Amino acid sequence: MKGLELARRYYEEYGAKMLHEQFPQYEGIAACGLAGSGSECFGFDDEVSQDHDFEPGFCIWIPEETVIDSREAFRLERAYAKLPKEYEGFSRGLLAPAGGPRHGVMRVSEFLESRIGRKDTDLSIAEWFTVPEYALAEAVNGEIFRDDSGIMTGVREALHNMPEDVRLKKLAGSLVMMGQSGRYNYPRCIAHGESGAAQLAVGEFVKHSMHAVFLINMEYMPYYKWSFRAMRRLGLLSELADGMELLLTADNSKENAERKRDVIDEISHEIIEALKMLELTKQTCDDLGNHADSVNNMIRDNNIRNEDILAAV
Repeated sequence: MKGLELARRYYEEYGAKMLHEQFPQYEGIAACGLAGSGSECFGFDDEVSQDHDFEPGFCIWIPEETVIDSREAFRLERAYAKLPKEYEGFSRGLLAPAGGPRHGVMRVSEFLESRIGRKDTDLSIAEWFTVPEYALAEAVNGEIFRDDSGIMTGVREALHNMPEDVRLKKLAGSLVMMGQSGRYNYPRCIAHGESGAAQLAVGEFVKHSMHAVFLINMEYMPYYKWSFRAMRRLGLLSELADGMELLLTADNSKENAERKRDVIDEISHEIIEALKMLELTKQTCDDLGNHADSVNNMIRDNNIRNEDILAAV
């Protein structure tokens, strides 16, 4: 059973009843669901994932102390702790996992601070540039089971909307790094006989190409170990994942190096075509650097546009 399904069923069978019977005054104020750290919050969990931090449980997000004070929050925590310890063959852990509790009662501000480093969604432009996108992904993943007041739904909507100028700056930087690492440095490293350095160049190319694909899809790239799974679910350019995987896993023999150069060109070309289709570039050439400049020139804010093109990398 997938973790999100387990969480929903556990909530519907026990959590909803507990809130209705013991805390009816908070049913329409608190939000319940599952989001945050863990592969189950993305829907990427499998049997291997069940070897640690996998349990029946869900989150109860509550507002600030002026609405639900610490005494009432403690009562909620105690009631949650008394829910069945066994469900569908899975047991709730006795100790909190690394990074703190992933389930149970938590204030919205505490949840946000643990993810993005601040207690609200009013990020400055500088913070939009510096908060890791995997952290933003963890703040908006999973599912909301009930949220009558919109306390978490509004938070997720606010964080999912990265300012367009920030997206364009990040995209421009990724395009520059793609051209530098893949089209320029990889063949040079091969020509120097530096297979290890060539593979590092390939790794940089894949990382920045994948980032560009997520930005094009207006989605956050999650933690690296889930990036391929997440990319294969995207609407645009998901098919490029296979070529990226080949770049990372094939060695740099003469035959493979030639194939890798072709794959780098194919990935670059497809990303450029997507930029043209979405009218994110005005260039018609096949040069990543020129397209990076074109994307950067579309930024409306003068200060952001005039920053170094790699400012967001």
